[in-house]
Amino acid sequence: MNNPEMNSIQLMIDEHVYIKRMLQVLRKASFNLLKGETPDYDDFYKMIDFVKTYADDHHHGKEEKLLFNRMEEELGDTGKVIIKQGMLVEHDMGRFHMAELRKALEELKKGNEEAKLDIIANAVGYANLLARHIDKEDNVVYRFAERELTKETLEEVNHQCQAFEAKQAELGIQSKYIALVDELERKYS
Repeated sequence: MNNPEMNSIQLMIDEHVYIKRMLQVLRKASFNLLKGETPDYDDFYKMIDFVKTYADDHHHGKEEKLLFNRMEEELGDTGKVIIKQGMLVEHDMGRFHMAELRKALEELKKGNEEAKLDIIANAVGYANLLARHIDKEDNVVYRFAERELTKETLEEVNHQCQAFEAKQAELGIQSKYIALVDELERKYS
């Protein structure tokens, strides 16, 4: 991405669209399991991979390393409370749900039928957590950052984000995971 006018916050909002689409896929796959269908383990592992690589490493990585730390530094106690006691706690809860989902899938593979409950609970729990989390970021946290961070800080975040995006594009991260959303969405629509 060689766009000198990159708006990192708008990019993060745009990434939320793909994440929300995958949340719907998680819900649909969970509903299929609830209806008694045999789970497609490969698809569930692809969903987990999307969450780990795109939502967490790629998207949350930018938030945590480029934006949130600047909000904590520059916006005093309010910034610290929003980030440490809000956004980061929710990121960690999402990681917990994904770890538990992976464990539950392994248990079901071993024949533990009760693990279906944990698959559904963690997939839907993650989807609900992230939907609320995204809404807070899009409508409160990002707006607060745009309003309260200095112009210089926002420009620096934009520059760092642009460099991060370029490295990720070289690895094919964005294109791979956007294509994965499209693929799974077609299957679980």
